[in-house]
Amino acid sequence: MKLILAPMATLSHEAFRRAVARFGGCDEYFTEMINASSLLNMGPWEHFYLMSGPEPDKIVWQLTGNKAEAMAEAAAFLSRREGIGIDLNMGCSAPQIANTGAGISWMTKPIAETEAMVRGVKSAIANAAKDGRQEKRLSVKLRLGAEDFTDEGFFSFCDMLIKEGVELLTLHPRTKKEKYRTKPRYSYVENLALRCKDIPVYLNGAVSDRASYELAVQAAPHASGVMIARAAAQKPWIFSEILGTKTEINREELALQFIDDVEECQPPEFYKTRLQRFFAYYCDNFSFGHWFKTQMLNASSPKESRERIKEYFEKCPQDRMG
Repeated sequence: MKLILAPMATLSHEAFRRAVARFGGCDEYFTEMINASSLLNMGPWEHFYLMSGPEPDKIVWQLTGNKAEAMAEAAAFLSRREGIGIDLNMGCSAPQIANTGAGISWMTKPIAETEAMVRGVKSAIANAAKDGRQEKRLSVKLRLGAEDFTDEGFFSFCDMLIKEGVELLTLHPRTKKEKYRTKPRYSYVENLALRCKDIPVYLNGAVSDRASYELAVQAAPHASGVMIARAAAQKPWIFSEILGTKTEINREELALQFIDDVEECQPPEFYKTRLQRFFAYYCDNFSFGHWFKTQMLNASSPKESRERIKEYFEKCPQDRMG
């Protein structure tokens, strides 16, 4: 069973991947969403989204966008870089994404429109491989659909994706509006894996430790992999924990190293939001996590973040090793 790091906005960048890799890493690292149109315009920050370390051969580039032509052109561009493949985001239900016609909107548009977009992306990837490069794998990350989805409509949609050349599906088995408090419907992952016998299906949703991993695998034994998102931000060592190889962790050192890596891998304009996003989860590991989280979210700079980390562990040395 493969273990995969999920694409997470403002989190799945190289600095975070380095933190995960220090504990043995995982089988595949999906990047945070890369906006197709922004990539093609190559603005001042795009090259930060294109950093592929620390394990370039395990990278999967995730694309988002609302225009088929831009999606195809961006896929061709990314096909010439390192990594395993290109993933199309059809699962993000955040209003700022879905309301533009991107993300999960591709599941609710007229089927012919989405079909044409996927066909165009697949053709672009194939054409990019004609110069001798290995053709990148095309995958899709999706949800069950809108609240009025039907089994027939969902599985028919997946059949279309496969017909158009999609080689892997990752299913987060919740609807557009279902939040994290709603249990994911793993039975759909299992049924999809049984239906799509010729391609792998990854399970995504509610895996936070070894016990929940085992429950997910028990519910969907024919899945080929398990993708983990927020729990990896709280515990970058979660993959080694699942594999039973976790060793003692210096949590203070990890936090300080993460700040160093953010400064190296992100533009100064992103420092604050990237640090806030990570520490919003990471601080849940500690005895006074709520207080520590408040301190970190209110830090105004990497320098102040470092000071607050050192101050916390001076007061709570028992939390340093884990």
